[in-house]
Amino acid sequence: MARLPYLDKSDLLPEHQDLLARNLNLYRVLAHSPRAARSLNTLARYIRDGSRLDPRLRELAILQVSYLSRSAWGFSHHIRIGREVGVLDDEIRAIADETAGRTSSLEPLAAAVLRAAREMTVDLKVSEATFAELHRRLDNERLTDLVVTISFYNGLVRLLETMQVDVEEDYLPYLDEFPLPEK
Repeated sequence: MARLPYLDKSDLLPEHQDLLARNLNLYRVLAHSPRAARSLNTLARYIRDGSRLDPRLRELAILQVSYLSRSAWGFSHHIRIGREVGVLDDEIRAIADETAGRTSSLEPLAAAVLRAAREMTVDLKVSEATFAELHRRLDNERLTDLVVTISFYNGLVRLLETMQVDVEEDYLPYLDEFPLPEK
């Protein structure tokens, strides 16, 4: 159960009701601070719709952050989004293998993206070797967008877990199909 009540459109002033255009628990909690919700949404929209980073790589990075931090909400939602942009089920399964230090069938760039996401999540920065590998494969803009994406989602999973945002019923089957590691 979330630490703050989930708000509905009727709980908000008319000028803020658009914040709940999508009836997701994250937005229903963030609506307690409409200006913060708008600010977070601006960067989230850029990451999803404005960045030139390959959406598949973006989603792999987000899935890695969510998996490593055991964020059920983030992981379940981005399995759905990842599938929409071409992430394969075997690639989602590869996240568990890569996290455990096992080899996977991911191509080198995807594996490097996952490694960067793990390093930023655990060590707070990307190692020289991983950064150099990414820089060989991504131009400066895409590399920067990758780092911004990983940074943003590291913050978002902390918000989700601190506020104890519940996974919506529609998203629970993703967690059965791709379980998170035990806490």
